[in-house]
Amino acid sequence: MPSEEGANEVNQQDAVPAENKTEMKTSPVKKTKPVKMQLCRVLLLDGTEYEVELDKAKGQQLFDMICDHLNLLEKDYFGITYRDPQDQKYWLDPLKEIRKQIKGGPWVFGFNVKFYPPDPSQLQEDITRYQLCLQIRDDILKGRLPCSFVTHALLGSYIVQSELGDYDPEEHSADYLSEFKFAPNQTKELEEKVMELHKTHKGQTPAEAELHYLENAKKLAMYGVDLHHAKDSEGVDIMLGVCANGLLIYRDRLRINRFAWPKILKISYKRSNFYIKIRPGEFEQFESTIGFKLPNHRAAKRLWKVCVEHHTFFRLVSPEPPPKSKILRLGSKFRYSGRTQHQTRQISALIDRPAPNFERTLSKRFSSKSMDAAPGYAPYREQNRPDLSKLPPDMSASADAVGAGKLPYADDVPPQGDEEEAAVQETVPPVAEPEVNGTETHAAPEEPAPPEELTNKVDDEIPNVENAVVDELESQTTDDAQQ
Repeated sequence: MPSEEGANEVNQQDAVPAENKTEMKTSPVKKTKPVKMQLCRVLLLDGTEYEVELDKAKGQQLFDMICDHLNLLEKDYFGITYRDPQDQKYWLDPLKEIRKQIKGGPWVFGFNVKFYPPDPSQLQEDITRYQLCLQIRDDILKGRLPCSFVTHALLGSYIVQSELGDYDPEEHSADYLSEFKFAPNQTKELEEKVMELHKTHKGQTPAEAELHYLENAKKLAMYGVDLHHAKDSEGVDIMLGVCANGLLIYRDRLRINRFAWPKILKISYKRSNFYIKIRPGEFEQFESTIGFKLPNHRAAKRLWKVCVEHHTFFRLVSPEPPPKSKILRLGSKFRYSGRTQHQTRQISALIDRPAPNFERTLSKRFSSKSMDAAPGYAPYREQNRPDLSKLPPDMSASADAVGAGKLPYADDVPPQGDEEEAAVQETVPPVAEPEVNGTETHAAPEEPAPPEELTNKVDDEIPNVENAVVDELESQTTDDAQQ
């Protein structure tokens, strides 16, 4: 028989309420998934690499970390690029998670200038101008920014002055420039001209030399132009360029038309078609819509985004606020979310810190390091892409020689109403600028465009300056200016 103590223990256990018995059961321990960090590799403008491990980070977090690493405060002119499996360049959206934008593969990025300032002298800090110089040097070496022989020589002389200081015959031998890289197809003649001009820059500090470099580079016809391949209504290959001033049309090495932002009322795309609605000219009554054919829907949307961002950054005082309506809205929800140039200039004027110290990367190190040697960085070698070998050069045939003045580039092709519902037209609002200093402006053109802009005439032929002499350097660089 069980003892009394054992019986009492059994009775006490039986007396415990059922609900309490349930509470005494231990719940299973939930297994937490280990955090999987992703290695981000970023190619900086000086040719070095920046690496960081991130998890569920948005693009803005990576961008801020890069700018902190570079000690860069005027960061609104810059952005992060990546390429898809088809080798198309995209800008990383700062508001979206990185893993939702990169479809598999390694996280390999580039840090680049996104908005080229029309007047680099208004940048507040030397370190910002230095990063812009690095971008322009890369654009020149990879053929994205073509220029003449004399311009190559002048810009190269400022690079040498910035990195080596004053010319010293005792220190600098006859071939002291042989390891520098100034142009895609560099010659001994160019190096001799650079050396001749380098001697004239005596006394210039690195910051002053870089400012002179930028003041001449900004005059180049392709400065800050983001090019996109397209076709006109007849299927002829053209290139659409987006820049601070508006939309440019190139064909057969010539700029055949220009549409300033105040001239454009609406930008839209549907499927692989890209459209701009143009304000009527002085002697016209009706608006016109001009259409272009892009390679695919993604290319059309990419061009549309670039246009929205450039228009907002350079033309508006502040970005357009997101719509407050909760009604289901068809079309793209994309809005440029960063600061405008007006805002970043105001904030930059408040910078109050000693000029940051930074090390300037020597051109010989910059040019000798092959980007191909870095795993995953081959897409950034744009000079290896055959489709970019046809960029508008600085020297070209005449308009009559190629017949550009006789060929239309696009017809008025309004979007059709019977398109699929999924291919909704996505637009930006009409070009209207917010209130400035208490006065409301309604997209008043800063540069009134002549009626010829809507004709098929050649708007601009890039000048041929092959036979220019050194005494005409200043005028030659002006000839390279955007008109």
